[in-house]
Amino acid sequence: MKEFIKRSEGLWLFTRSPAVMVAAVIAILIFIGAAFAPWIASVNPYDLGSFSLMDGLLPPIWQEGGISQFMLGTDDQGRDMISSILYGARLSLLIGLSAMAIATVLGVGLGLAAGFYGGRFDAIIMRIADIQLALPAILTALLIDGIARGILPPEVQQDLRVVVLTLAIALSLWVNFARTARASTFVEMNKEYVQAAIIMGQGPIRIMFIHILPNILGPLLVIMTVDLASAILLEATLSFLGIGLAADSPSLGTLIRIGMQFMLSGEWWILWIPTLFLVALVVSINTLGDFMRDVFNPGLR
Repeated sequence: MKEFIKRSEGLWLFTRSPAVMVAAVIAILIFIGAAFAPWIASVNPYDLGSFSLMDGLLPPIWQEGGISQFMLGTDDQGRDMISSILYGARLSLLIGLSAMAIATVLGVGLGLAAGFYGGRFDAIIMRIADIQLALPAILTALLIDGIARGILPPEVQQDLRVVVLTLAIALSLWVNFARTARASTFVEMNKEYVQAAIIMGQGPIRIMFIHILPNILGPLLVIMTVDLASAILLEATLSFLGIGLAADSPSLGTLIRIGMQFMLSGEWWILWIPTLFLVALVVSINTLGDFMRDVFNPGLR
């Protein structure tokens, strides 16, 4: 086993990086908790019949007045904070992963095509990317969300709020994928295996996705981890501002937004526990992203 780890550079670096190992454990536990929230959480915090106002504003168990049934306390509605956070992470990760997947498909597809075909198509895609890079991601997401609000009827907006927010975040994050895929494709185009595939008469789609894409996955995987953290933060920011999800939607952003009402009232746990949970999630994902960057780019260590 030790010999296998030594031969695998990535595993060897992982076992020698305590911070990365801790980040991996935190991320895995959060993902498992979110995925199995309906089975792990003691109650469904958004089922009105599962909580009582009589249990409202109970502090965490280590404070006076806390009880073992609600280890991290309850909010003003009597909802268990642990259950609320697990359900909140479930929705935040769903939006983050979906947005990252859409941004990956869109950005990598456009980047591969721009690098393969070059010329006018490449110039158009890169000018669009340059314009979007001049705008903060949150401003792009706000613009797309605002356009959707102006087009869709109010009743449809409520039904498609998660979909609209996911698309808004995805369309604000595709640029890094496109630029990285394009630059890597330019490099691969000059290699013999690509030239041989072209001479053999293989089609552009096959060359791009069967031959080139597997050889440029390294930097793209790094961007995927970074953009996943960015997508989760964007969702939290938009929901906190009241622009993303509604207050009755269980996401980390809406939990923090609700907790702001209690920042100065003494019920600190309603704000700070979801905030610290979000920080732990984002920092752990970014730490894993930095580790992957070091594995794929040894010169940056």
